[in-house]
Amino acid sequence: MKATKALKRLTHVNDLISDVMERYSAGSPDIREKLQDAKAAVGRATDAVKLQVPSRTKNAQKKAATNATAVKVPPAKTTKKTPRSTTSDKE
Repeated sequence: MKATKALKRLTHVNDLISDVMERYSAGSPDIREKLQDAKAAVGRATDAVKLQVPSRTKNAQKKAATNATAVKVPPAKTTKKTPRSTTSDKE
């Protein structure tokens, strides 16, 4: 699985756990503690995935910057040359 996809899924899981924690009654501290542990584990997994994401190399950054700033100029249009008839040619 790609790192970006894993990060998206971990973020979604974190949101779901937070939602359950908000809705769950405060009367069960054991369950809330388990949910907090699960949320902490998801946070650690997210940090681990972020560390594995390779940063772009300098050459790739240069190439991306060059491509983004390059201005494309369309080639000049050539006009079609037609022979002109002058009045002096007819005489």
